[in-house]
Amino acid sequence: MASAGRRIVVAVDESEESMYALSWCLKNVAVAAAAAAAEEEDRCKDTIVLLHARRPRVVYPAMDGTGYMFSSDIVASMERYGGELSTAVIEKAKQLCADFPDVKVETMVESGDPRDVICEAVGKMEANMLVMGSHGYGAIKRAFLGSVSNHCAQNVKCPVLIVKRPKH
Repeated sequence: MASAGRRIVVAVDESEESMYALSWCLKNVAVAAAAAAAEEEDRCKDTIVLLHARRPRVVYPAMDGTGYMFSSDIVASMERYGGELSTAVIEKAKQLCADFPDVKVETMVESGDPRDVICEAVGKMEANMLVMGSHGYGAIKRAFLGSVSNHCAQNVKCPVLIVKRPKH
């Protein structure tokens, strides 16, 4: 009887750290599973879900505190840039996955705070694993900016693999 394979969510953004985490996952997690499945009669494929959390559009008042007006053209331009960035991130991630034909790839772009988006998506799809990159912030910077990977590791119900990019 064929099994369905694992659903591995990989959080991707425009950073080199997230692309390194995806590459590491493909080489060390997905390929190992594909090799093991190839030895069995029933072949199951892991599914890599590329998840991009797009920052929500900030709602600007017609006039900001300094007296400048925000035109609809500016707001539309900012929205268009956000969409183009999401598309570029997902395309770059899909190109990395193209070298691994034994892995199914799905994409998902959601808007919102990355911490919340990632945790909710992992829960909804009942993922078997979450893979994330680490920016390697120190304690002080992490205290002010927060750590998306730390938040997700504490709040999702599946195993979380945080991949740290080596310093060259």
